[in-house]
Amino acid sequence: MAGDRTPCGTYKPSPDDDPTVRTVPGIEWLRGRISRAYERQLEQSIDDPPEHVAVIQDGNRRYARERGAAATDGHREGAETTQQLLQWCEELGIQELTLYTFSTENFDRPKEQREVIFDLVEEKLYEFADADRVHESEVAIRAIGDLQRLPPRVREAVDYAESHTADYDQFVLNIALAYGGRASMLEAARDVVEAAAEGDLDPAEIDVDTVAERLYDGEVRDVDLIVRTGGDRRTSNFLPWHANGNEAAVYFCTPYWPEFSRADFLRGLRTYEHREASWRRTRARRGVALLRALGGVELAEARRTVERFRDALPDGESPEVETEAPPESGTPTD
Repeated sequence: MAGDRTPCGTYKPSPDDDPTVRTVPGIEWLRGRISRAYERQLEQSIDDPPEHVAVIQDGNRRYARERGAAATDGHREGAETTQQLLQWCEELGIQELTLYTFSTENFDRPKEQREVIFDLVEEKLYEFADADRVHESEVAIRAIGDLQRLPPRVREAVDYAESHTADYDQFVLNIALAYGGRASMLEAARDVVEAAAEGDLDPAEIDVDTVAERLYDGEVRDVDLIVRTGGDRRTSNFLPWHANGNEAAVYFCTPYWPEFSRADFLRGLRTYEHREASWRRTRARRGVALLRALGGVELAEARRTVERFRDALPDGESPEVETEAPPESGTPTD
């Protein structure tokens, strides 16, 4: 049935499934109460939300096609979901959001499809840049990607949005346009090689920060969670430096982007928390195993690891560990 297609999405009934959905207000009221209660339960289970969430907004065209509508309608409804997502991020304390809006592969689409997306991106950039909520919340809007490939009118909208929010730092909204993960890393590598060849950079001093600062014009936090809607289980080479390097959690869900709900988003955040807890337990267990294997040998790094992640271990697994090395022979203790 059309209204029961999403195992991980909030149920959104179709009138074709059950005509009483339109004629019995009590059913909608009850569903609304249940949905809100479930959202509250999910939100209460989240103690430490991620700082940076990256979203692959997939399924706009399929959403429209299944409803017999034009692709334009799917993209416009998806834009409404994007606006809601910004509000959810603010409510939940997330500090940075990156949206995969237009990839380099999207240039292969027919011109009329590209123009529809460019029209919408241009419109929304101006709208966001002028929105009172954006300025009240001090949202910095930035675009990442090979922006020179975009039409001039879209680049002008990007400049407008960036310049009107450049002084803000409470929340960062990155919009990935003409974006390709491998292409961005390749360009950064070329910049590093060029700087080294010209003598502006000592090859011995090249480190992670050297590459990271050349990826984009502004600083981008490491990605904690990638969310992909639409049912596909792949990350499409999205932010590989910041996501793969940080071992970001990934949440795949079935709802198309226009259907994506607050409950779906909360489930994604819960996935991040579960993965973070698992990572902490793994680190603590490795430290415990190392201490036990070394016996009486003092190893400060192992002790620090156990102490740092002790709270992640079940009670029965938490060992007694000296946090300070015993004084050397002949060293005064008073």
